[in-house]
Amino acid sequence: MSIIEVKNLSRSFDYFKKQEGLKASFKGLFKREKLYKEAVKNISFSIEQGEFVGFLGPNGAGKTTTLKMLSGILHPTSGTVKILGYEPHKRQSDYQRQFALVMGQKNQLWWDLPAIESFILNKEIYQLTDNDYRDTLAELSAVLQISDILDIPVRKLSLGQRMKCELALALLHRPKILLLDEPTIGLDVVAQKNIREFLKKYNQKNKTTIILTSHYMEDIKELCSRVIIIDQGVIGFDGQLDDLIASSAPHKVIRLTFDEANVSSELLEKYGKVLRRSEFDADIQVDRESVRAVATKMLSSKLPITDIAIDETDIDEVIRKIFSK
Repeated sequence: MSIIEVKNLSRSFDYFKKQEGLKASFKGLFKREKLYKEAVKNISFSIEQGEFVGFLGPNGAGKTTTLKMLSGILHPTSGTVKILGYEPHKRQSDYQRQFALVMGQKNQLWWDLPAIESFILNKEIYQLTDNDYRDTLAELSAVLQISDILDIPVRKLSLGQRMKCELALALLHRPKILLLDEPTIGLDVVAQKNIREFLKKYNQKNKTTIILTSHYMEDIKELCSRVIIIDQGVIGFDGQLDDLIASSAPHKVIRLTFDEANVSSELLEKYGKVLRRSEFDADIQVDRESVRAVATKMLSSKLPITDIAIDETDIDEVIRKIFSK
């Protein structure tokens, strides 16, 4: 069942052209040229309950604008959005209790107060009962390991600690829809991994529908089976991550290790394109459809192979190729 339905959604912004120089600026006080920028152009997609969808695109592609329309912060110029039967831009209180938006570069926590004060405020905003608030906070605090930092002013927390508290704050009212805009931006590798593990387990346990934007491809690989790619306001791909890799990367790489030095390049080129070779190893590019047959042929040949591995094209490279097009 689709709980998010987006049809022909567009959003444009108007602004005034600024001419150079003092004289032109003075003229601009009386007559200015109005210009328009289409941030999102006639996009459509639907998302099922419990899906974890990666929303990808370069800077300025329209990702954040789309999330803001899904959350009701922005009103669409045209098209429709239906989430759980609600139209987000109408900002009905019943809908606002169903979703949460976390933006990695925007703080919801009060900067000079301990995080627990913001939690208490959200308890009142969402009209949570004492028992629900206590149980949910205890669960999130244990999983995110934030129990010992809730009484510390937010400005004294590390970036990773603040992001954990931001997630706990957003999930306090147990939303059915979670919109994440660059939640791991600026975090170190360990903090990113902890956030990913939490989100993965939370999605599996609660069947929360999650849309994630991120420039860290590790986030997408670990969390999302489906991706939507948007560029210049237009959706260029919507489907399974594996299908994206298969269509955009028609090759795999066979990595070989030898027990003899300097196996001849001529011998290796019989199997595919030699990407790299050194004294005791080599990387060979092979068509995706024939990789199994080629690997079997290699193992049955006279090549002095001690180890063989088949690697998928890195998703970072796939996304770079798509954006470059």
